[in-house]
Amino acid sequence: MTLALEVRDLACIRGQRALFRGLNFSVAAGRAVSLEGPNGVGKTSLLRMLAGFLRPASGMIRLRTNGAEVSEAEDRGKFVGWFAHQDGVKAQLSVREQLDFYARLHGRSYDPPAVMAKFGLSALAELPGLYLSAGQKRRVALARLHLSARPLWLLDEPLAALDTAGKKLVAETITTHCAEGGIVVAATHDPLNVDCEKLVLERMS
Repeated sequence: MTLALEVRDLACIRGQRALFRGLNFSVAAGRAVSLEGPNGVGKTSLLRMLAGFLRPASGMIRLRTNGAEVSEAEDRGKFVGWFAHQDGVKAQLSVREQLDFYARLHGRSYDPPAVMAKFGLSALAELPGLYLSAGQKRRVALARLHLSARPLWLLDEPLAALDTAGKKLVAETITTHCAEGGIVVAATHDPLNVDCEKLVLERMS
């Protein structure tokens, strides 16, 4: 799949306050972008716009895939893998059940032992989400993202609540996704430790 993300003259207004205006950038297949800036400048809002969850005040978001142009939010969302600051792990489902459900949702067949080993979840396979630590829940969410097989990954603080090994796992997962031709845009306060471009949002005066 050929892929490219293009943003032109994008504006975000929340609560009658402009977070950003005239934002322009593009991302080619196989590349990652580290979205940086202080709290309140619109990093999460930008991710939500890219995902199609939030309508821009003005501007254009276009995804080019296999020669076609996708600009409608609903259509663009079909290509998006979303990794939110909230992990979304279900309290009563085991780790295995959560991954099984997500694989079925996306029509994926997968090797459960291999995926759980890859994301450090093997010993937790039958443990309900209720008993997982914050870092373990992030690993489950990362495994779900992997299973989605969506080409455009949008990550909101992907390193939050993770230890050194967890952060290394995120970097490896991003690197692999990009090597396979995907795109990653990650809002973060911490270095991703991957080959990436930086997009810094600043407070508007």
